[in-house]
Amino acid sequence: MKSIIKSKIEKLLSKEFYCSSDELNGKSTVYSVNFNAKQPYIKILAYRNCVVVCTSENLHYKVQELLQNKNRDEIFELPLVYGQTIHYVPNDSHAEDVRIPLNYECEYLFDRDILSLSGLTGFENSLAFDENGSTSTKAVYIARDNNKIIGVAGAAESSTDGVWEIGIDVMEEYRNARLGTYLVRGLTRELLVRNIIPFYSASITNIGSQMVASRCDYIPFWVDTFGTILDGSSVYNDMIKGLSSEFDK
Repeated sequence: MKSIIKSKIEKLLSKEFYCSSDELNGKSTVYSVNFNAKQPYIKILAYRNCVVVCTSENLHYKVQELLQNKNRDEIFELPLVYGQTIHYVPNDSHAEDVRIPLNYECEYLFDRDILSLSGLTGFENSLAFDENGSTSTKAVYIARDNNKIIGVAGAAESSTDGVWEIGIDVMEEYRNARLGTYLVRGLTRELLVRNIIPFYSASITNIGSQMVASRCDYIPFWVDTFGTILDGSSVYNDMIKGLSSEFDK
Protein backbone atom coordinates (compact mmCIF):
# COMPACT_ATOMS: atom_id res chain seq x y z
CA MET A 1 0.00 0.00 0.00
CA LYS A 2 2.83 2.41 0.84
CA SER A 3 4.32 2.17 -2.66
CA ILE A 4 0.89 2.69 -4.27
CA ILE A 5 0.24 5.80 -2.15
CA LYS A 6 3.69 7.18 -2.95
CA SER A 7 3.29 6.59 -6.68
CA LYS A 8 -0.17 8.14 -6.93
CA ILE A 9 0.69 11.15 -4.77
CA GLU A 10 3.79 11.81 -6.86
CA LYS A 11 1.67 11.77 -10.02
CA LEU A 12 -0.64 14.31 -8.38
CA LEU A 13 2.25 16.55 -7.30
CA SER A 14 4.02 16.27 -10.65
CA LYS A 15 0.91 17.54 -12.39
CA GLU A 16 0.25 20.34 -9.90
CA PHE A 17 3.85 21.56 -9.70
CA TYR A 18 4.97 20.83 -13.28
CA CYS A 19 7.88 18.64 -12.31
CA SER A 20 8.95 15.00 -12.72
CA SER A 21 8.93 12.09 -10.29
CA ASP A 22 12.72 11.98 -10.48
CA GLU A 23 12.88 15.62 -9.41
CA LEU A 24 10.50 14.94 -6.52
CA ASN A 25 12.79 12.17 -5.29
CA GLY A 26 15.95 14.24 -5.66
CA LYS A 27 17.68 16.54 -3.22
CA SER A 28 17.71 19.75 -5.22
CA THR A 29 15.64 22.90 -5.42
CA VAL A 30 13.58 22.63 -8.60
CA TYR A 31 12.30 25.70 -10.43
CA SER A 32 9.31 24.82 -12.60
CA VAL A 33 6.92 26.87 -14.73
CA ASN A 34 3.14 26.82 -14.68
CA PHE A 35 2.51 27.90 -18.27
CA ASN A 36 -1.25 27.95 -17.62
CA ALA A 37 -0.97 30.78 -15.09
CA LYS A 38 -2.38 33.91 -16.71
CA GLN A 39 -1.14 36.23 -13.96
CA PRO A 40 2.02 36.37 -11.82
CA TYR A 41 1.85 33.18 -9.74
CA ILE A 42 4.00 31.29 -7.23
CA LYS A 43 3.52 28.13 -5.19
CA ILE A 44 6.18 26.21 -3.23
CA LEU A 45 6.35 22.52 -2.32
CA ALA A 46 8.48 20.58 0.16
CA TYR A 47 8.46 16.84 -0.54
CA ARG A 48 10.95 14.37 0.92
CA ASN A 49 14.37 15.98 0.32
CA CYS A 50 13.44 18.37 -2.46
CA VAL A 51 11.82 21.78 -2.81
CA VAL A 52 9.84 22.76 -5.89
CA VAL A 53 9.28 26.45 -6.63
CA CYS A 54 6.57 26.70 -9.26
CA THR A 55 5.93 30.09 -10.86
CA SER A 56 4.30 31.69 -13.84
CA GLU A 57 6.64 32.13 -16.77
CA ASN A 58 7.20 35.85 -16.17
CA LEU A 59 8.49 35.26 -12.63
CA HIS A 60 10.58 32.16 -13.29
CA TYR A 61 14.06 33.60 -13.72
CA LYS A 62 13.58 36.47 -11.28
CA VAL A 63 12.43 34.21 -8.47
CA GLN A 64 15.21 31.74 -9.24
CA GLU A 65 17.74 34.56 -8.94
CA LEU A 66 16.12 35.79 -5.72
CA LEU A 67 16.31 32.33 -4.09
CA GLN A 68 19.77 31.37 -5.24
CA ASN A 69 21.73 29.57 -2.48
CA LYS A 70 18.74 29.70 -0.09
CA ASN A 71 17.92 26.64 2.01
CA ARG A 72 14.46 25.14 2.38
CA ASP A 73 13.41 27.22 5.38
CA GLU A 74 14.62 30.42 3.76
CA ILE A 75 12.72 29.59 0.59
CA PHE A 76 9.48 29.09 2.54
CA GLU A 77 10.00 32.50 4.14
CA LEU A 78 9.82 34.23 0.75
CA PRO A 79 7.49 37.22 1.27
CA LEU A 80 5.76 36.56 -2.05
CA VAL A 81 3.99 33.53 -0.54
CA TYR A 82 1.81 33.09 2.48
CA GLY A 83 -0.02 30.27 4.21
CA GLN A 84 1.37 26.75 4.55
CA THR A 85 -0.57 23.49 4.47
CA ILE A 86 0.47 20.08 5.73
CA HIS A 87 -0.89 17.21 3.65
CA TYR A 88 -1.28 13.75 5.20
CA VAL A 89 -1.77 10.25 3.80
CA PRO A 90 -2.97 7.08 5.57
CA ASN A 91 -0.37 5.05 7.38
CA ASP A 92 0.04 1.40 6.41
CA SER A 93 -1.33 0.27 9.76
CA HIS A 94 -4.71 1.95 9.44
CA ALA A 95 -6.44 1.44 12.78
CA GLU A 96 -9.96 0.32 13.59
CA ASP A 97 -12.82 2.70 14.31
CA VAL A 98 -12.73 4.81 17.43
CA ARG A 99 -15.85 4.76 19.55
CA ILE A 100 -17.84 7.92 20.08
CA PRO A 101 -19.58 8.41 23.42
CA LEU A 102 -23.00 9.38 22.06
CA ASN A 103 -25.36 7.37 19.90
CA TYR A 104 -25.39 9.36 16.67
CA GLU A 105 -26.86 8.06 13.45
CA CYS A 106 -24.20 7.86 10.72
CA GLU A 107 -24.57 7.29 6.99
CA TYR A 108 -22.38 7.03 3.87
CA LEU A 109 -23.46 8.70 0.63
CA PHE A 110 -21.71 8.44 -2.72
CA ASP A 111 -21.93 10.20 -6.07
CA ARG A 112 -25.44 11.37 -7.01
CA ASP A 113 -26.92 10.33 -3.65
CA ILE A 114 -25.06 13.31 -2.17
CA LEU A 115 -27.37 15.64 -4.10
CA SER A 116 -30.08 14.75 -1.58
CA LEU A 117 -28.21 17.08 0.78
CA SER A 118 -28.39 20.04 -1.64
CA GLY A 119 -28.97 23.28 0.24
CA LEU A 120 -27.06 22.13 3.32
CA THR A 121 -24.80 24.91 4.60
CA GLY A 122 -22.18 25.30 7.30
CA PHE A 123 -19.97 22.43 6.11
CA GLU A 124 -17.80 24.22 3.54
CA ASN A 125 -14.63 22.20 4.27
CA SER A 126 -16.34 18.91 3.46
CA LEU A 127 -19.45 19.59 1.37
CA ALA A 128 -20.38 22.74 -0.50
CA PHE A 129 -22.96 23.26 -3.25
CA ASP A 130 -22.81 25.85 -5.98
CA GLU A 131 -25.70 28.07 -7.04
CA ASN A 132 -26.93 25.30 -9.35
CA GLY A 133 -27.02 22.74 -6.54
CA SER A 134 -23.95 20.87 -7.79
CA THR A 135 -20.97 19.79 -5.73
CA SER A 136 -17.49 18.43 -6.40
CA THR A 137 -17.78 16.18 -3.34
CA LYS A 138 -18.09 12.54 -4.37
CA ALA A 139 -18.31 10.74 -1.02
CA VAL A 140 -19.51 11.74 2.44
CA TYR A 141 -19.89 10.20 5.87
CA ILE A 142 -22.45 12.17 7.84
CA ALA A 143 -23.54 12.14 11.47
CA ARG A 144 -27.01 13.13 12.67
CA ASP A 145 -28.37 13.94 16.10
CA ASN A 146 -32.17 13.62 16.08
CA ASN A 147 -32.19 14.01 12.27
CA LYS A 148 -30.02 17.15 12.42
CA ILE A 149 -26.75 16.87 10.52
CA ILE A 150 -23.99 17.70 12.98
CA GLY A 151 -20.86 16.52 11.20
CA VAL A 152 -19.68 15.75 7.68
CA ALA A 153 -16.53 14.14 6.35
CA GLY A 154 -16.41 14.62 2.59
CA ALA A 155 -14.01 13.68 -0.19
CA ALA A 156 -13.52 15.28 -3.59
CA GLU A 157 -11.54 13.92 -6.52
CA SER A 158 -8.10 15.53 -6.85
CA SER A 159 -6.90 13.44 -9.77
CA THR A 160 -8.33 10.99 -12.28
CA ASP A 161 -5.83 8.47 -10.96
CA GLY A 162 -7.91 7.77 -7.85
CA VAL A 163 -6.61 10.34 -5.33
CA TRP A 164 -9.27 12.16 -3.30
CA GLU A 165 -8.92 14.88 -0.65
CA ILE A 166 -10.87 14.53 2.60
CA GLY A 167 -12.30 17.49 4.51
CA ILE A 168 -14.15 17.54 7.82
CA ASP A 169 -16.69 19.82 9.50
CA VAL A 170 -18.32 19.35 12.91
CA MET A 171 -20.80 21.80 14.39
CA GLU A 172 -19.14 23.75 17.17
CA GLU A 173 -21.32 22.43 19.99
CA TYR A 174 -20.41 18.84 19.06
CA ARG A 175 -16.64 19.28 18.89
CA ASN A 176 -14.03 17.87 21.27
CA ALA A 177 -15.82 14.52 21.46
CA ARG A 178 -13.79 12.88 18.67
CA LEU A 179 -16.72 12.91 16.26
CA GLY A 180 -14.49 14.40 13.55
CA THR A 181 -11.97 11.61 14.10
CA TYR A 182 -14.72 9.00 13.83
CA LEU A 183 -16.06 10.42 10.55
CA VAL A 184 -12.67 10.89 8.88
CA ARG A 185 -11.56 7.41 9.92
CA GLY A 186 -14.76 5.86 8.62
CA LEU A 187 -14.64 7.65 5.27
CA THR A 188 -10.95 6.78 4.90
CA ARG A 189 -11.72 3.10 5.32
CA GLU A 190 -14.53 3.23 2.75
CA LEU A 191 -12.30 4.93 0.18
CA LEU A 192 -9.40 2.53 0.69
CA VAL A 193 -11.59 -0.54 0.13
CA ARG A 194 -12.61 1.09 -3.18
CA ASN A 195 -8.92 1.46 -4.14
CA ILE A 196 -9.12 5.25 -3.75
CA ILE A 197 -6.17 6.94 -2.05
CA PRO A 198 -7.34 9.67 0.35
CA PHE A 199 -5.26 12.51 1.68
CA TYR A 200 -6.03 15.02 4.40
CA SER A 201 -4.90 18.65 4.59
CA ALA A 202 -4.45 20.98 7.56
CA SER A 203 -3.11 24.50 7.93
CA ILE A 204 0.06 24.66 9.99
CA THR A 205 -1.85 26.90 12.41
CA ASN A 206 -4.82 24.53 12.84
CA ILE A 207 -3.67 22.30 15.68
CA GLY A 208 -7.12 20.74 16.10
CA SER A 209 -7.17 19.57 12.48
CA GLN A 210 -3.65 18.20 12.80
CA MET A 211 -4.76 16.24 15.87
CA VAL A 212 -7.60 14.71 13.86
CA ALA A 213 -5.08 13.57 11.24
CA SER A 214 -2.90 12.01 13.92
CA ARG A 215 -5.82 10.24 15.62
CA CYS A 216 -6.90 8.86 12.24
CA ASP A 217 -3.44 7.33 11.75
CA TYR A 218 -2.50 9.73 8.97
CA ILE A 219 1.14 10.72 8.53
CA PRO A 220 2.51 14.01 7.08
CA PHE A 221 3.66 13.55 3.49
CA TRP A 222 4.23 16.99 1.97
CA VAL A 223 3.93 20.71 2.72
CA ASP A 224 3.06 23.49 0.31
CA THR A 225 2.19 27.16 0.31
CA PHE A 226 -1.00 28.73 -0.93
CA GLY A 227 -0.91 29.35 -4.65
CA THR A 228 -0.38 33.10 -4.54
CA ILE A 229 -1.73 35.04 -7.51
CA LEU A 230 -0.27 38.52 -7.56
CA ASP A 231 -3.50 40.21 -8.65
CA GLY A 232 -4.14 42.42 -5.63
CA SER A 233 -6.22 39.87 -3.71
CA SER A 234 -3.49 38.91 -1.25
CA VAL A 235 -3.88 40.00 2.35
CA TYR A 236 -0.34 41.33 2.00
CA ASN A 237 -1.20 43.25 -1.13
CA ASP A 238 0.76 46.42 -0.32
CA MET A 239 3.96 44.53 0.35
CA ILE A 240 3.53 42.26 -2.66
CA LYS A 241 2.72 45.20 -4.91
CA GLY A 242 6.01 46.83 -4.01
CA LEU A 243 7.99 43.64 -4.52
CA SER A 244 6.32 42.70 -7.79
CA SER A 245 6.96 46.18 -9.14
CA GLU A 246 10.65 45.54 -8.50
CA PHE A 247 10.36 42.38 -10.60
CA ASP A 248 8.96 44.40 -13.49
CA LYS A 249 11.98 46.67 -13.70
